[in-house]
Amino acid sequence: MPMTVVQDAMTASHACAVPVSDEQLWEMTARFVASGLDAGEHVVYFDNGNIDAVMERLDDDGVAFRGPMERGELAVVPGEVTRSVLSAGADAVLGALDHSIDDALGRGFPAVRLTGDTAFALTQDGGVPMLEYEAGIDRMLGDRPARILCRFDRNRFPEDAIARLRALHHTELTAPAVYDDSVLRITRPGPTILRVAGEVDHSNRPRVKRGLDTALDEALRSDSSSPEVILDLASLRFIDVAGAVSLVHAAEEFPSTHRLVLTGVRPSVMRLLDRCGAPFAAQLRVEPRATGGRS
Repeated sequence: MPMTVVQDAMTASHACAVPVSDEQLWEMTARFVASGLDAGEHVVYFDNGNIDAVMERLDDDGVAFRGPMERGELAVVPGEVTRSVLSAGADAVLGALDHSIDDALGRGFPAVRLTGDTAFALTQDGGVPMLEYEAGIDRMLGDRPARILCRFDRNRFPEDAIARLRALHHTELTAPAVYDDSVLRITRPGPTILRVAGEVDHSNRPRVKRGLDTALDEALRSDSSSPEVILDLASLRFIDVAGAVSLVHAAEEFPSTHRLVLTGVRPSVMRLLDRCGAPFAAQLRVEPRATGGRS
């Protein structure tokens, strides 16, 4: 079937995603969940041990998800329940999804959104026949206002299975990156904005510098660009000393008309930047990560 590639799953009822790294997986999942919450939909996440990583990314993105969890707008199905459901056979799984959708619509939600970890079904004897399950989703959804995102990340699914499962979807959700080596992921939300997720070390440090150089060049060439180049560090969990020093040096090389702004900086990264001279770099502004208050 012809495949449509989109960056917003709001337009598809049954989409798949094939992330190349865990960072991309959490990014895409958090965006899918957040879009549903913003639209007032009932969001269901089938967990199998990864919910903490999803919630951390939601926190990174500033998504207010704890209140919706308390109110039942965001439901997390525990791992043991997810594994039990996935072991019951394709018809049972489709029946459970069908019931979840009917129940949510009956409670007044305008739409339902479901995603989560189904890798268990491929790795356990007696699990759901994935091809049978995927082929049945469209029939189960019908024309009801429900959306399902099926995630087939390459760290957990074999390539031959991904190819077969991908072919059962009309729509694929993507999330372009400037760079992704499974340790560090760099995206570009805007012409002079970069976001890094993961870890910076000797293997990928030059990629960050290259991205900053490109963003600064764009800012200098455009009369309408902001004088600030923003590096969003909300999802940066680790950076080595040399990486912190390179950020300070990069700012010191900025012209007096422009500034490097580091946003969402975690406390551990902030302490390292301070020790590496960030407070003394005139063209550098460091904004700490917001703490608390997200509901």
